[in-house]
Amino acid sequence: MATTTSGNGATSWPFPTAGAMGRWIVAAVFAAAVFAPAVTGNVAAADPCSDVEVVFARGTNEPPGVGATGEAFTDALTTRLPGKSVDIYPVDYPASLDFSRAADGVADASNKITSVVAACPQTKIVVGGYSQGAAIAAYITTDNVPEGYALPPGISGPLPPNIANHVAAVALFGKPSNGFLDLVDRNAPPITIGHLYSAKTVDLCAPSDPVCATSGFSRAAHSAYRSNGMTDQAADFAANAIKNGT
Repeated sequence: MATTTSGNGATSWPFPTAGAMGRWIVAAVFAAAVFAPAVTGNVAAADPCSDVEVVFARGTNEPPGVGATGEAFTDALTTRLPGKSVDIYPVDYPASLDFSRAADGVADASNKITSVVAACPQTKIVVGGYSQGAAIAAYITTDNVPEGYALPPGISGPLPPNIANHVAAVALFGKPSNGFLDLVDRNAPPITIGHLYSAKTVDLCAPSDPVCATSGFSRAAHSAYRSNGMTDQAADFAANAIKNGT
């Protein structure tokens, strides 16, 4: 399948459409996620302005919601914030093997975060994602659109700089490495955490996870974040950031 391009020849950002071989590789690596338990997310009741807003993007092939890793992370974070109201927002995107549709998640997450900041400026925001969802969470923090890439419809670009003051933490689980993206599609743009978010980001990669690690091919490692202790580690990081007002 041809790479998605804009009218001026630039590659569509943040994800072009993966080719047939790329789809096969991604399907093999993410196969374990297909058998993950169906989780719809522990979404808090609607509240005009919660103390904390978690915006989390699930991984490839997980059912709508925050996914198994997102569920483990948000549960762990909520228990670490007694007395605080926590609202959980599952990013709305297909989470399919068609990586071009990750742009839907970038737009949805960006719009949600922007709307929370406008309506509830005192709310602390935590951004997170697993696997393809981690790519979405990371892309919205980037400083600039990579050279040679065009913005898909509905995306205004990376989050405005003032938004960073409202984001307490970013939690990434199994974020695709640039090497993995290159394996899937050589035209995929690199993932770079923006300078306003780098100190606020915990970027976790399980050993032997082929999606984020430089070596190894353990599908089990890629699906282990919900049970390997890393969601607790990220919850500690995010809770401390919220409590310390960072």
